[in-house]
Amino acid sequence: MSKILIFDSGVGGISIYKAIKEQLPNADYLYLFDNKYFPYGELEPAFLIERVCQLIGYMYETHRPDLVVIACNSASTLVLPALRKRFSIPFVGVVPAIKPAALQSKKKKIGLLATPGTVSREYTQWLVNEHAQDCEIDMIGTTSLVLQAENKLYGYPVDLDAINNVVSKWTDPQTSPDVVVLGCTHFPLLVTELEASLGEHIQFIDSGMAIALRVKDILGEKNTILDTCNIGQSFCTKIQAQKKLTLLFNGIGLSQPLYINV
Repeated sequence: MSKILIFDSGVGGISIYKAIKEQLPNADYLYLFDNKYFPYGELEPAFLIERVCQLIGYMYETHRPDLVVIACNSASTLVLPALRKRFSIPFVGVVPAIKPAALQSKKKKIGLLATPGTVSREYTQWLVNEHAQDCEIDMIGTTSLVLQAENKLYGYPVDLDAINNVVSKWTDPQTSPDVVVLGCTHFPLLVTELEASLGEHIQFIDSGMAIALRVKDILGEKNTILDTCNIGQSFCTKIQAQKKLTLLFNGIGLSQPLYINV
């Protein structure tokens, strides 16, 4: 049985966890979120690299995962080279799904909804140059929607006006993209609200299934047959509303988050 560590700044990474678990139900799961420094989208790059390496190092020493998924676009577009240099296990990063968006866009106009960090990354621009040279790219960098998604999972109401304010320029079907990449793992949690705000003229794409299939390809078929009911372990870096997450996490096969002092 393979042990998979899924890491994010908050609880948005459960969208990736759920996609992977559908493909590999028999794996042993660890979920770590760094709510001490949430959200990651506006952190300085040097600090973010060192912070993620520190946390992954702690989990590697204490739990020995077979594979790590960096379920955060803001981190993945920056820290993967440093992680792969320091650790010998496989890393799978979540990056904006620019390539499939370019293939699916009939208007050849793509939107990228992501954090300010992801929008500004050189790696994001490389993805655009490599896979979407024939498309017009319209990017929105937002921290507001990250907070909205996080609040939704904690059981608080979503501020629809805040969502409308962020994506208002895409409401006109004549001028908007026809495909929008959800370039943050929190944003698939807001698809219902985004569809209500923007209407039916936009198709949303995220990286969840592609990441799940990549993990399955690396680890093989041994984790695909459900022959036991494993309760995964979850961890956080700040004592904050853990009881609010217990019902949510238990419902998807994870324990109540345990605090780690890192």
